[in-house]
Amino acid sequence: REEIEAVEKVGASWLHLDIMDYHFVPNLTFGAGIIKSLRPHSGMIFDAHLMVTEPEKYINDFKKAGADYFTFHYEAAEKCEVLIAKIKEAGMKAGVSIKPGTKVESLTPYLKDLDLVLVMSVEPGFGGQKFMANSLEKVAWLKNSKEQQNYKYLIEIDGGINEETAVHAVQAGAEVLVAGTAVYGASDIAAAVAYYLNL
Repeated sequence: REEIEAVEKVGASWLHLDIMDYHFVPNLTFGAGIIKSLRPHSGMIFDAHLMVTEPEKYINDFKKAGADYFTFHYEAAEKCEVLIAKIKEAGMKAGVSIKPGTKVESLTPYLKDLDLVLVMSVEPGFGGQKFMANSLEKVAWLKNSKEQQNYKYLIEIDGGINEETAVHAVQAGAEVLVAGTAVYGASDIAAAVAYYLNL
């Protein structure tokens, strides 16, 4: 609660929550129970990023826990269109994420139905990694597709975001920046949050 309040009171409106199962990625974090325990203490948008196999099993749990966005990995889904529909039926916003090695064009059939597209600019699993510059091409492609087709999804980027890479990401078209280490590792959290909000 204290960690959340530290960013919320200085203007952060989203909280990105990384859910890892030690199977889809080589790390283990937390599940819906932690989100449920945090929900009463924050009015922020809860952006749940599920780096897990069989994400369809967790839709109802995360809805009950209070997640606003449910973002699954394209690489973990058997039928993206079915999963997107189920997320929306549950009353959450539907997001899809792609790993660095996945072509962004693979998402073309689903873009019209998505609320969020998350581009991973590092290999998912651990914080503090170096930003992969080629992810900016994917962001730019998503921006162009959004403008040409009048799609409604938000473009989010996650991994290696800092004061320098954030500028490039925003210029490419990113609308939501996930800055974990850059905020919580900063000596002045308020100043760090203010920097990203003002880009």
